[in-house]
Amino acid sequence: MPQPRYGIWIPVYGNCGAMNHPHEPRDASYTRAKQLIQLAERYGFTTTLIAEHIINPRNQELDQLETWTTAAALAQATKSIEIIAAVKPLLFHPVVLAKMALNIDAISGGRFAINLVSAWFMPELQKSGIPFLPHDERYHYSGEWIEVVKALWSGERVNFQGDYFQITDLCLRPRPIAQPHPRVYLGGESDAAKNLAMQAADVFFLNGRPLEVVRETIADVRKRKRTKPLPLRFAMSAFVIARPTEAEAQAEYEYLLELNKQDDRTELLKGVEPEVVMFKNMAKYPGVGSNGGTAAGLVGSYDTVAARIADFVGVGIDTFMLQFQPFAPEMQRFSQEVMPRVRSLELVA
Repeated sequence: MPQPRYGIWIPVYGNCGAMNHPHEPRDASYTRAKQLIQLAERYGFTTTLIAEHIINPRNQELDQLETWTTAAALAQATKSIEIIAAVKPLLFHPVVLAKMALNIDAISGGRFAINLVSAWFMPELQKSGIPFLPHDERYHYSGEWIEVVKALWSGERVNFQGDYFQITDLCLRPRPIAQPHPRVYLGGESDAAKNLAMQAADVFFLNGRPLEVVRETIADVRKRKRTKPLPLRFAMSAFVIARPTEAEAQAEYEYLLELNKQDDRTELLKGVEPEVVMFKNMAKYPGVGSNGGTAAGLVGSYDTVAARIADFVGVGIDTFMLQFQPFAPEMQRFSQEVMPRVRSLELVA
């Protein structure tokens, strides 16, 4: 089977791990995002994800990088890496978003994708005066929204009458370079998210979880009805701590865990919509990083981390969206020490 793809989370909140790391100043600027993605491209990473928030969910007084203008700029600043912009349908009318995506697709030469997120942080919508729909209704809204977007991406003249959107005789030009359309990623741990992924997504995004949980989740998703001709692919988030020895990796993990405890997450947890399954499960997997972080177990010696990546490939993961801290030197370490070890293994899916 082909080797896995590796990507990085752009640190849109300032940092991906502890907010106050002594060797990584908190910085949510475009300049930093550009520097990291250009380094990632040089180090052999092939994709990147830009999460979307209007305000910083960890602390509303902190800086927060804007996703879509950043994606357009990074498309111009890079040569080969896939750029995935997260999008919350409640923030963008599908016609406006479809047109913006087509332009970034053109700027990037077909390297653009979206990550459909049905929202979980209530304050950014409530403070903006945007109605925050109940959990399952948000997924119904997202399903109709992505149907409109993909219809407009097709280049055909669209007439659509739905519960939320009415589109009349509309055709967008130019058509996308990416064929048949920009790739659609979608994640979530609820049944509503899994069902929508099977209907509308190209790639299902899993939060970092232990191997057996990931195996069971993939099996659960695959048993659902698929309405697209191509099979659904699977990506996973993970925070990596790789060192020459197990003891060194564990010591670094404990250090980052202690730094994490200094972060005040009260504002974040108060703003989470109660029905979001990811946050209901969060207490089961304490650790470092967002979206499951170290729960995936990519903590250990270089050989151990490489072997665990191979195990995840074996159960169906083909893309790893990674977090590091401090980001730049640890990303380089992963590129130099772990990627070659994975290439040397015989991967079986």
